[in-house]
Amino acid sequence: MTVITRFAPSPTGHLHVGNIRAALHNWLWARKSGGQFLLRLDDTDLERSRPEYADSILADLTWLGLDWDGEEKQSDRFALYEARFAALKASGHVYPAYETQQELELRRKVLLGRGLPPV
Repeated sequence: MTVITRFAPSPTGHLHVGNIRAALHNWLWARKSGGQFLLRLDDTDLERSRPEYADSILADLTWLGLDWDGEEKQSDRFALYEARFAALKASGHVYPAYETQQELELRRKVLLGRGLPPV
């Protein structure tokens, strides 16, 4: 079995210590296991993702000596996601959400206020 790990930062800002910890852990595990370490830029937040942050992430990982074996952008997979959504919709496995943005935001704030994940 080949070990494949990945690091998937969002290019909406610079890397922080938590990001680096996750990247280092996954890189070390992949290298120790003779596996692969993949970099996946999670750039699906089109409003906040910026090319300069993606460039900064690559530069920081390189500076840290964390090399990767493959790179992809989530945005390159939008067509695949759309096709899968269409197939699910056609088979009747998609249903609408009836909450408004305001209701979802209120629910998120209440859950976060209780120390729970905003799901």
